[in-house]
Amino acid sequence: MNTIDKSDTFLTVIQTHKGIVYKIANAYCRDAEDRKDLVQEIIVQLWKSFDHYQDQYKYSTWIYRIALNVAISFYRKENRRKQVSNPLSDNILDITDPGIPDDTTIQIGLLQQFISELKELDKALMLLYLEEKSHKEMAEIMGLSTSNVSTKINRIKLLLKQKFAPLKS
Repeated sequence: MNTIDKSDTFLTVIQTHKGIVYKIANAYCRDAEDRKDLVQEIIVQLWKSFDHYQDQYKYSTWIYRIALNVAISFYRKENRRKQVSNPLSDNILDITDPGIPDDTTIQIGLLQQFISELKELDKALMLLYLEEKSHKEMAEIMGLSTSNVSTKINRIKLLLKQKFAPLKS
C-alpha cells in the first residue's frame, strides 16, 4: 500500500472509530487540555502501529487495545506529575447529568469515585464493561483470556457492591 492509500485508509478508520478514542480520553482525563494531549498521543500511536494492524481483529478492537494502553501510561505519568505539584482530587470518570434526580446523581458520583480508585487494568475493564462489550471482546482488547475477564469483572463488581453496602444502611 502506498503512503497516500495508507493515509486515506488510516483517516477513514480514525474518523469511523473516533468515538472510542474520545470515550477513553474522557474516562482517563478530567482536564480538557490533558484530554487533547491524550487524544493526540493515541492517534500518534495508532499511526505508528498502523503498519502492524492484523486484519484478524476488528479495527475497533485494535483501537481499544492501543488507546487503553496509551491512556493507562498517560494517566500514570500525569498522576505522578500531578501528585508532586497538585494532588488529584477530581474523579476520573464524569458521566453525571445535571437533569438526573439528586439520589441518582449521588449514586453515580459514588460509582465514579469507586471506579477511579481501581487499578488501571480494572478501570479499563470497567470502561469496556460499561460500554457493554462482550467478555470475548474485552479479552481481545485487553489481551486476556475470556475466563480471566469473567473472573476479574465478577471480582470488580463484588468489590463495588462491598463499597456501596455500608452506604445503604
